[in-house]
Amino acid sequence: MTDFSRLGVAAIRDGVADGAFKAVEVAEALNARVSAAKALNAFILETPEKAIEAAQAVDADRAAGKPLGKMAGVPIGMKDLFCTEGVQTTAASHILEGFVPTYESTVSANLWKAGAGMLGKLNMDQFAMGSSNETSYFGNVISPWRRNDGSNAALAPGGSSGGSSSAIAARLCPAATGTDTGGSIRQPAAFVGISGIKPTYGRCSRWGVVAFASSLDQAGPMARDVRDCAIMLEAMAGFDPKDSTSLDLPVPAWEAGLNSDLKGKRIGIPKEYRLDGIDEDISTMWDNGIAWLKDAGAEIVDISLPHTKYALPAYYIIAPAEASSNLARYDGVRFGLRDLPEGAGLQDMYAATRAAGFGKEVRCRIMIGTYVLSAGFYDAYYSQAQKVRALIARDFDNAWASCDLILAPTAPSAAFGLGEKNADPLSMYLNDVFAVPASLAGLPAMSVPGGLSKEGLPMGLQIIGKALDEQAVLNAGLAIEQRSGFTAEAGEWW
Repeated sequence: MTDFSRLGVAAIRDGVADGAFKAVEVAEALNARVSAAKALNAFILETPEKAIEAAQAVDADRAAGKPLGKMAGVPIGMKDLFCTEGVQTTAASHILEGFVPTYESTVSANLWKAGAGMLGKLNMDQFAMGSSNETSYFGNVISPWRRNDGSNAALAPGGSSGGSSSAIAARLCPAATGTDTGGSIRQPAAFVGISGIKPTYGRCSRWGVVAFASSLDQAGPMARDVRDCAIMLEAMAGFDPKDSTSLDLPVPAWEAGLNSDLKGKRIGIPKEYRLDGIDEDISTMWDNGIAWLKDAGAEIVDISLPHTKYALPAYYIIAPAEASSNLARYDGVRFGLRDLPEGAGLQDMYAATRAAGFGKEVRCRIMIGTYVLSAGFYDAYYSQAQKVRALIARDFDNAWASCDLILAPTAPSAAFGLGEKNADPLSMYLNDVFAVPASLAGLPAMSVPGGLSKEGLPMGLQIIGKALDEQAVLNAGLAIEQRSGFTAEAGEWW
């Protein structure tokens, strides 16, 4: 009997198309697995009927001899940042609890059109703000991984797409959507030993995605391997006239173009990413990654990205500033939570609703954003951060003169324990140190598993590419995947 939990996107799609099994069989098996894994808290809402409905449609199309889509028969998890028609969408917040959209996000609509089904809405950091999935109103997600020291301490699955990463690593679903503002696809992928790609800004429509920072947010796929990411990205991407930042370009055939032969490619190693005190395991993995890409035929060159050290502070000015504007719409008037104390006026309702509806981290970032946009500090902070952003983008443009891709760690460490960094916000924010520069520049970047730490936890290697060159990023990821020998799986303790 087929264990459908061990099949990825390509295997399920091809098995359904070949008649090896029915899409309904896959949906039923994974629905049962999701239901049995509530201890992980990966799903805010389970939608087994949606998965079955989509599977039945695929089986009917196959029986009728109709052409099948790129994701035909593949049940996936949907990050709860994507609006889904008729299904609650909360952004893991109290302020949107009970909100049921009357429309479908473009990305999710594209996936349903391609034949995918929805197992449920995945937990996440509230409004995508966090690196550990501990800011969700619905409780933290738990990683299916454990350290090999016997401590059994609960580990963070990364964030903000922690529900997505945990669900895939636990084999509850073969793939899931994620969003990446400053590393929220790549860092959680690294923490649980899966792959995830943030495409070029504008490749995937932001329409119907609850906004955090509009100039940074980008949807992307998370899956078990590089090929599965390529398949899912093809289904997700495409021009959308409803999104003014959407790129009016054809969607490349990324899966067909996969090729791990990197002869003629130059891989840049940025000296600024060699941070003092970097984890020894991370440094060793990076060196291994360099050797693997050499073996694939690539030339390794040293490069400089001199403004890297300013990326994190610039990001934590720009992102909160945009968040403070985007989240102003949640006021208790039009939709979502309304807290109206007896005898309260309009301003009192605003204050009470937002105080009750937003979590601590979200309130903190709104306050920071409002501060840096205020009349007295706009030029001193926000304007300067935007200038730094332009310099960071220029660093990458200059680097492309001597290399085609950049290799770096995804995160400065393997997964940390839940609660370990809550007392030190700066330590938490430093998790994004390697991921943020590519986000500020709008470049495609991918995390692939690079090995295990001494504690037996996954670590990720990050490949950054030129704008619109997702194919080169995927190909380099495939080369690493084929050479790393990473086959480790999380134990089924839940």
